[in-house]
Amino acid sequence: QVQLVESGGGLVQAGGSLRLSCAASGRTLAIYIIAWFRQAPGKEREFVAAITRSAGSAYYKDSVKDRFTISRDNAKNTVYLQMNILKPEDTAVYYCAADATSAFIRRGGNDYDYWGQGTQVTVSS
Repeated sequence: QVQLVESGGGLVQAGGSLRLSCAASGRTLAIYIIAWFRQAPGKEREFVAAITRSAGSAYYKDSVKDRFTISRDNAKNTVYLQMNILKPEDTAVYYCAADATSAFIRRGGNDYDYWGQGTQVTVSS
């Protein structure tokens, strides 16, 4: 079983940048598809981005596609989410999640087996 810990959240002004990290322990991260989800107050959790095991492919929510970049360093057992040109609507708790079994990226939260505790991202206008 893998344990996931997110970090890097904080308060930033609109137009700014943050880099979130998702560090794994317990098992190698290389065997998992990793995704980032977010949940804003009063809203449902939504898919943000995901990356395949080999980092050969990545997929994004349309509204973040040109601003966010997901990457992974399997040697460091860490996945990153670089977030640029942040907007107030990006404010949410961001979670990383690991999919142990799928052969391809899925966007549904129920497809992911392990979750971190989340990190708060707040973007002020």
